[in-house]
Amino acid sequence: MKEEKYIYFASDFHLGAPNHQESLKREKVIVEWLNSIKPTAKELFLLGDIFDFWFEYKRAVPKGFTRFLGKIAEFSDDGIPVHFFLGNHDMWIYEYLPAETGIIIHDHFYEAQWGEKKFFLAHGDGLGTGDWSYKLLKNIFRNSFSQWLFGRIHPNLGIWIAEKWSHSSRIANGDPAEFRGEEEEMLVQYSKSLLQKKHYDFFVYGHRHTPIDYPLNENSRYINLGDWIKHATYACFDGEELYLKHFK
Repeated sequence: MKEEKYIYFASDFHLGAPNHQESLKREKVIVEWLNSIKPTAKELFLLGDIFDFWFEYKRAVPKGFTRFLGKIAEFSDDGIPVHFFLGNHDMWIYEYLPAETGIIIHDHFYEAQWGEKKFFLAHGDGLGTGDWSYKLLKNIFRNSFSQWLFGRIHPNLGIWIAEKWSHSSRIANGDPAEFRGEEEEMLVQYSKSLLQKKHYDFFVYGHRHTPIDYPLNENSRYINLGDWIKHATYACFDGEELYLKHFK
């Protein structure tokens, strides 16, 4: 009998935060989860902020995460596509990780269809109206000249500065707020605006750090994957339905 295969989604591991000890403990749980899904995985989607900070210098990358990176390379080597979305904490991935682990990089949103179900996938930062100060900061960080300038800083200093900033951010420590209501959730509003132009069955995001499964209308749902700092949540698509689940 042919074994059923599923598509898995997860985000916001924030490996590296808040310190090496806590990050390593979380990394081992994530690898345990990856081991548990690998026999039934058709594809794996990692929707951003997998690392609390990542910047690829020409000849140096941040230390650590060997268990996780080895497992992701194992997925790729065994023919399981691993899609990696750039988040607001790990947007500076260039050639090294794709070459070493085989991940497929998505810089913005990604539309997919499996069977009759249509998906809109994105990390979720900067989407919708408002939050102009962050959007300006994001444009600076994504600017190629800004990245070139940062690359001139010695890795010992550059990574130290970036880690200090990253660890102190609100996102690195999670967003404790529960669902705020439709009017206050920017990703809900953004998804509903897209539905006015095109149908999607599922909108799947990270970034928010709160697991949410919210109906947008009779046929469409907004799924936020939560995080692995507090929730250890992920989503699983069986070809017909998308389920939001907790690991342990």
